Amino acid sequence: MQTDLIAVPPFWSVGQTIDYMRDADDLPDRFYELFVVDPAYHLLGSVALNHLLRSKRPISIDAITDRDIHPIPVEADQEAVARQFERYNLTSAPVVDSGGRLVGVITADDVVEVVQEEASEDILRMGGVAGESVSDPVLRTTTRRFTWLLANLATAILASLVISLFQATIEQMVALAVLMPIVASQGGNAATQTMTVAVRALATQDLGPANAPRVIWRELAVGLLNGLMFAVIMAVIAFFWFGSGQLGVVIGVAMIVNLLAAALAGILIPLGFHAIGLDPAIASAPFVTTVTDVVGFFSFLGLASLWLR
Repeated sequence: MQTDLIAVPPFWSVGQTIDYMRDADDLPDRFYELFVVDPAYHLLGSVALNHLLRSKRPISIDAITDRDIHPIPVEADQEAVARQFERYNLTSAPVVDSGGRLVGVITADDVVEVVQEEASEDILRMGGVAGESVSDPVLRTTTRRFTWLLANLATAILASLVISLFQATIEQMVALAVLMPIVASQGGNAATQTMTVAVRALATQDLGPANAPRVIWRELAVGLLNGLMFAVIMAVIAFFWFGSGQLGVVIGVAMIVNLLAAALAGILIPLGFHAIGLDPAIASAPFVTTVTDVVGFFSFLGLASLWLR
């Protein structure tokens, strides 16, 4: 917020206002509009600079005041401010206190910096390196990354426990050990795509309770179609690689199941964390990875143990 602004009473004329701006020594270096206030400095509206200069000198400021304004509360979060600028296509916006009194102004160039900062922060959070820079000391960087990697280790151990349930099946057919990482990897990549879109949509408020069901069904449809296509591709690869049509069917079905699970996890987990007040950019990734790994291994090895006896 900047405190340098121009505020005028509604009973001034256009001529008085222009003369005031010519004579005043403490005007902002750049400004796009004037703000109209009452004697107690309560915000009444605004006048765009181009509108002021095109009006006749005798016309009162009150007659050309735009009262359809979008003031920003002084305690508003910077992300909310950026969304308001985007929603209303603003070049500047007044800032008011709890009593509706004008206290400052925010301009578009300030918001651009905020958007860049928030975008960078979200990207770093999704990778578990929030607040980190290339100039940080080795020990501090190691400490910050350790917690995130520890959470991922726990999810990896859980996936390994699922694999251990089918140890006998894997020993009987080595091809399963060769192919099972493909199922889990495809599910993880698909879930990451869905999660990235969901986290971004939540941040920009493009995703909410009103359209969540439609978005969930959309992601399920995408997951199903991709699952069917990759099922065919992997079935053909498995058949020519290992000469087993049954193995091709098993990995094809597992691919469909895991891509559907990836779609659900990628959208529902961020929505769930957002609903309970946690930042989905930080918390979603380990849980999404766990779901796709566990479902991928369990579906592929479980189907193999039933079908390929």
